[in-house]
Amino acid sequence: MRSLYVFAIMLLVAASNAQVPAVFNPNDQPTAPDYSLEKNWSSLPFRKDAADKIPNDEKWVSDSLKQVDVFYIYPTLYMKGKTWNEDLSNIKLNKRIDSKPVQYQASVFNASCRVYVPRYRQAIIDAFYQMDGEGKKALAFAYDDVKRAFQYYLDHYNHGRPFIIASHSQGSHHARRLLKEMIDSTNLRNRMVAAYVIGYAIDTTMYKVLEPCRNESATGCCITWASYKKGYTPDGLALYGNVCINPLTWTSSLDPASKVCSKGAILLNFNKKYMNNVCAEIHNNYLWVESTIPIVSAMNVLHIADYNLFWYDIRENVKKRIDAFLKK
Repeated sequence: MRSLYVFAIMLLVAASNAQVPAVFNPNDQPTAPDYSLEKNWSSLPFRKDAADKIPNDEKWVSDSLKQVDVFYIYPTLYMKGKTWNEDLSNIKLNKRIDSKPVQYQASVFNASCRVYVPRYRQAIIDAFYQMDGEGKKALAFAYDDVKRAFQYYLDHYNHGRPFIIASHSQGSHHARRLLKEMIDSTNLRNRMVAAYVIGYAIDTTMYKVLEPCRNESATGCCITWASYKKGYTPDGLALYGNVCINPLTWTSSLDPASKVCSKGAILLNFNKKYMNNVCAEIHNNYLWVESTIPIVSAMNVLHIADYNLFWYDIRENVKKRIDAFLKK
């Protein structure tokens, strides 16, 4: 638990020290990834990688038995560098991405889905502090990689299978646009089981057709939340919009969900399950969370634990939505 807290502090310190050129120049950014090369995917089915992590009390389900894919877009871990966008030859950063968000977030889908995680030239954390200027350009540059990776996935891996879009933080910033441009008003919408677009603002006006999921088995819809300690009022609206889904009830009801609803949280130890330890309620379109897990209870902004706090809840819900989708 202490490691989670230290990791959160490390991200904040790194962000405060980040330095990039004053002006974004696309020609100065690292070389674009070739998605025909396996090295440019953090995770692929039928190969051992970080997204394959499971608790010891579970048995691995062969990828050959899974009828649905998940395309997962990871959050920002690029905190300091000389370019606005990450260099994918940065082995140290790639290892951190694999061992943190891919292992602890993308893995939640591996019981039911084949997991696809592209590496992309994510924007440095500073980009989010310059959203009206150079940061916006860097994020758009990163999105181009995500879009190309998704198109490569469709052309070479998907083969007409149903899929899930999943993401967190910067990944969700890109997923919102991906949903708008490639899924909302296209036939792909009919193959999307659901979109778990966590930890970044979603506004219902973004889409013509896509809507928030209304219950635990709704399909073809979007799910989002941003986690904070109960009683804390966050500044700004970057992490939450005009919709929030409670991951303990899978509805937008304002009624609090008690800890008996919680299927279980995981922090950094996959074999330590915090069952019936998290309460959650929607407040002003974000999620108020209560927990007796010591480090979690000491933090006001629980962004880093958006997935961890509801790991088993998400895992179970993914299966329910897939079952509902396949029955249609």
